[in-house]
Formats: sequence, C-alpha cells, structure tokens
Amino acid sequence: MHSSEEHVTDKGDPQPSGRKNNSGPALDDTAKRIIEQLQEDGRRSYAAIGKAVGLSEAAVRQRVQRLLETGVVQVVGVTDPMMLGFSRQAMIGVKCNGDLNEAADELAEVAGVEYVVITAGSFDLLVEVVAADDEQLLEVLTQIRAVPSVTGTESFLYLKLRKQTYAWGTR
Repeated sequence: MHSSEEHVTDKGDPQPSGRKNNSGPALDDTAKRIIEQLQEDGRRSYAAIGKAVGLSEAAVRQRVQRLLETGVVQVVGVTDPMMLGFSRQAMIGVKCNGDLNEAADELAEVAGVEYVVITAGSFDLLVEVVAADDEQLLEVLTQIRAVPSVTGTESFLYLKLRKQTYAWGTR
C-alpha cells in the first residue's frame, strides 16, 4: 500500500517492518485499541480515547497523527451517495489480460471510479462506480471498457444500500 513500510512500536515510534507482502504496518496493542475507538466513532475526542486506552490526550494525538500519516487510518464522513444525488451506483466485475496491477492503477484514475480491488475468482478486478445518472454511468463504463487490457465487464447495479460499516476491529 505504501512504499515506506513502518510499524508503530510500544513507544509510538515508526520502525521499518521488514514486511514484503504489503499487508500494512505492524501495530502494537495500544495502536489497535486506538483504531477500534476511531472505528466506533471517528469524531471521538483524544481525551476520551486516552481514557479508554490508558494514555494521555497528547500521546493519543501523536499516535493518531502517525496512524494518519502511514495510511493505517483515514477519518472521513461516510455518506450514502444515493442520498446525495448520485442515483447510480454499481459494482463492475472486470476481466483482464496482462498485469493486473497496471490495469487496476489505470482504472483507479477514471473519474467516477471509487474503489478498485484485485480479486481471485470469476473476475480479475472489482470496480465500484458512483454516478449521477445512467448517462454518467455509461460514460464511466465506456472508459473502463476502453482500457486495452480489459477483455470483459459485468455490471451489478445497486438498488438500495442496506448496510455499510467499517467497524471490523483489528487483529
């Protein structure tokens, strides 16, 4: 995910992780507990997090800043696109030939593409698209199909969002 792989030690200092599998930085138990607090409520105060994990507000602030800088955590407002005027959402299964990393990177640059993942199974990639209407969805789909390594697509239109959560905890 990031070219400079790090993990957070017990003192909160980034150190080289030595990982080669891009599974992300190694995290100590305190960092994991901070992440779990933020997963429950991304607006939770540093003081409240500190109380829950046994650190000072300043220490939590430092730890959260490192988690943000290393890309372990993002604090964002999660929305339902359909409630914001984007009436079309779709997951597009993509079949490719050639280098999947290159194809994924190229598709990630297409406006309207919000999510790209390399998969194992019937499709090589899954691409999530958010569009204002059918016309814009067709434009995005046309751009996806124009990528030279794309050999086929299948679209799955979202009709109604029933569950969206990011509180899966840590390991």
